Amino acid sequence: MSDACIAIDWGTTNRRAYLLGADGAIRDSIRDDRGVLEMAPDGYRRDIAAFRSRWGALPVIAVGMVGSTRGWHDVPYVPAPTDLDALAAACLRLDGEVAIVPGVALTGPRSDVMRGEEIQALGAVAARLVPADALLAQPGTHNKWISMQGGRIADFATAMTGELFALLKGHGILAGMLDGAVADGEAFRAGIARGAEACDLATALFEVRASVLLGTLAGEDAAAFASGVLIGADVGARGDVSGATVQLLATGALADLYAAAIRLCGGATVTIDSHAAFAAGAHALWKRI
Repeated sequence: MSDACIAIDWGTTNRRAYLLGADGAIRDSIRDDRGVLEMAPDGYRRDIAAFRSRWGALPVIAVGMVGSTRGWHDVPYVPAPTDLDALAAACLRLDGEVAIVPGVALTGPRSDVMRGEEIQALGAVAARLVPADALLAQPGTHNKWISMQGGRIADFATAMTGELFALLKGHGILAGMLDGAVADGEAFRAGIARGAEACDLATALFEVRASVLLGTLAGEDAAAFASGVLIGADVGARGDVSGATVQLLATGALADLYAAAIRLCGGATVTIDSHAAFAAGAHALWKRI
């Protein structure tokens, strides 16, 4: 069986499909908005057939929300600590052509889950993009913190930072105040300083409104300050950032904001190519399957 494969990172609202060569290198890729929320039950096989028609009759690795209760088939989580061997053993095989990858669960004393991010994290280690013992962050709507030990996912935590900002921007008392630009600057850093030490996050967020009303915060800076409060609280809640190097599995504006917050909280950052990490993880997983 060929080591080449098609790997699909199938999210809730978007997906990205990769053609991976026998050496694991990305030969081609497609990104579209056909996430699981856009899929009809009979659409998965049809779309996979279209990818195979385009790239060849190759095996398919499907990762992410495609394996959730909202996706094609519900594939049970693998408990952490875990590695690629455990994920490979728990994949759901369909027709000998498709493997749907399970997510990872953390149970007791704290509960958490993820689907898709585990392939990037384990792939980054497999490709030697990050050390076997490392702290990873994957900024997004739901930021993931992943602790790697000996090349395995040992612990992780999900922070709803981006979603909270979107909710505050669209609803409630701060709606209409958070339409300004969010960028690294004085207001954003002031927000980080407030949020990083905040045991009173709800109070800190109301300060955004009060400060604008009282003239101590410019209206155009309210969004940057509020974003800083939320990201600062996310980073500041970690006890392992100060003095550490955080591997950022993301690029773009949000990753830059997290990098600024991590540095202000005493850490350093290294930016990792998340697409290369995903490709390495999917290819290494397929070889195990």
